[in-house]
Amino acid sequence: MKVNDKAFIVTGAGNGIGREITIQLIQKGARVAAIDVNENYLNETKALANVSDKILSIHPFDISDRMAIQDLPKRIFLSHNYIDGLMNVAGIIQPFVKVNELDYRVIDKVININFYGTVYMTKTFLPFLIHRPEAHIVNVSSMGGFLPVPGQSIYGASKAAVKLFTEGLNAELSNTAIHVSIVFPGSIGTQIAQNSKVDVSRLNTPSNQTVKTLTPQKAAGIIIEGMEKNKYRILVGSDAKFMDKLYRLAPEFAKNYIAKKMRFLWGH
Repeated sequence: MKVNDKAFIVTGAGNGIGREITIQLIQKGARVAAIDVNENYLNETKALANVSDKILSIHPFDISDRMAIQDLPKRIFLSHNYIDGLMNVAGIIQPFVKVNELDYRVIDKVININFYGTVYMTKTFLPFLIHRPEAHIVNVSSMGGFLPVPGQSIYGASKAAVKLFTEGLNAELSNTAIHVSIVFPGSIGTQIAQNSKVDVSRLNTPSNQTVKTLTPQKAAGIIIEGMEKNKYRILVGSDAKFMDKLYRLAPEFAKNYIAKKMRFLWGH
């Protein structure tokens, strides 16, 4: 689905990939309703885009709040008469610790934002998307959604849930005008760790210097291009592409490989 003259909702639009998707959609002629829990970040996105409220509206909102989300369409449709696309980008990671050391409150928060937030947004806006001549839903999973990453087991489980939810949704909507894409980013240079309040003091160790990251700008461009081509799966980054193939061919070897690479973070 070409984005020119289309209207999109983008969650996680306050920073990182979500911000870059928002800006690049606008540059390609789209209008955007930007959602993020942090209003200051949204204002920064608005300032960077430098466009009118008719082009970019901002909506400070917690996507994990199922009851409050029922009023979100009214707020968005005050600025945009219709919505052609929903891009569920918002997500957080967990502290780099084993499941046994993880607090239940953290587990709930990760699952609620990453999985239920995606489900709530999809359920809320799907009835409106169905009536468009053409529409698109893009859900961001993770390389950790198909490959186990020690120290991120709950995060991975939440993203694996997003993966299967999106794949099922794709199958259910295959005979409609709604396209559905699932995105698997690899290592992207965003502030997801800081925004998730995760200790990143070990990220600059020599063991981590070999990890190549993709810029949020490049990642956003790949995602938008994949959406415009109606791709089913969008792999973002050479690491995501490599591990996708490796895990299919040799899952146990791939599991051990990534565990060794991430050992400096989860402390085993």
